Amino acid sequence: MSLETRHHAEDHPVPDPGLVEEERFSDVDEQAGQRAYRQVIGLLVAVPVLAIAFVVVYFAVPIDATLTIFNATLKAQNLLLGLTAGLAVLAIGVALIHWARQIMGDEEVIEDRHGAAAPVEAREEAAAQFAVGAEQSGLSRRKLIGSGLAGGLGIMAIPAVVLLADMGPWPTDEVRRETIEKTIWTEGSYIVNDVNQKRLRAADLVVGQLVNAQPEELFDLHGAEFQTAKAKSSLIVVRMDPASIRVPASRQDWQVDGILAYSKICTHVGCPISLWEQQTHHLLCPCHQSTFDLGNSGVVVFGPAARSLPQLPITTDANGYLIARSGFTVPVGPSYFERNSENDFEEGDD
Repeated sequence: MSLETRHHAEDHPVPDPGLVEEERFSDVDEQAGQRAYRQVIGLLVAVPVLAIAFVVVYFAVPIDATLTIFNATLKAQNLLLGLTAGLAVLAIGVALIHWARQIMGDEEVIEDRHGAAAPVEAREEAAAQFAVGAEQSGLSRRKLIGSGLAGGLGIMAIPAVVLLADMGPWPTDEVRRETIEKTIWTEGSYIVNDVNQKRLRAADLVVGQLVNAQPEELFDLHGAEFQTAKAKSSLIVVRMDPASIRVPASRQDWQVDGILAYSKICTHVGCPISLWEQQTHHLLCPCHQSTFDLGNSGVVVFGPAARSLPQLPITTDANGYLIARSGFTVPVGPSYFERNSENDFEEGDD
């Protein structure tokens, strides 16, 4: 091997194939080009059809309808929504690839690699090449492709907008009253231990004791209904020395000989709380350290919570078991923009 040949092999380990000119079949055969054109248009026309089918499935197919495929039971609505939306996106992608491979200009170029910095001349050249690329795209001669692509991409916004309905109902006053502001606590609901589901007798509770509780009706529910109700109805029941706590005049009949019941859900961001300090009567939220004084109607004494802990009015039945005098008088759980806070207890209220 000569010195020149060896140096060339070291500098260029891969042989330079050069620029191979090959004519594309769709350029040579006019019928093939028209066929590719029709295929692209057909794919783009399928997009709005599939988008409309998506909307029809969303409103027409019941959410609990099922299909059995290969011994697997599938949710019909989920399956059909996935198929229509997925095929619509696939049709756009295939149309773009087919357009690029069979219709766009097929000229290949070779240019030397240049530095990272782009001089003015390079930017001007890029703009010129973009103009050439736009011309080679064929949109000036086959305008239906551009229209079809714009229409296909535009109409795909409809399924996305329809899916916004799954974010939930509009939070009007009536909707909030019947959903997030409503618990299953009602007048006469028995208060039961949330572990063994036994009713709580007032005489069995000792001073300083805290019990996590639920309404007895909760355990008649199942599945998502059970979880939703439990998230709002969870309760803590505490017994304190009546002489060591402040009970305002408006809440004298909300307690039974120092036994009070409060929502277990923090009014900051909704964490469950039960860190109980007997001596101070304070209840601490473990998430962000909001602290509530259960000996003073659940007012906030520290932390980011802005509302007192909701208190449940309670009494006893003829056998001494604790029952709810009514439901909560204010919404439980974390604050939200539309919530009315006029009835929340504040320091100094009577």
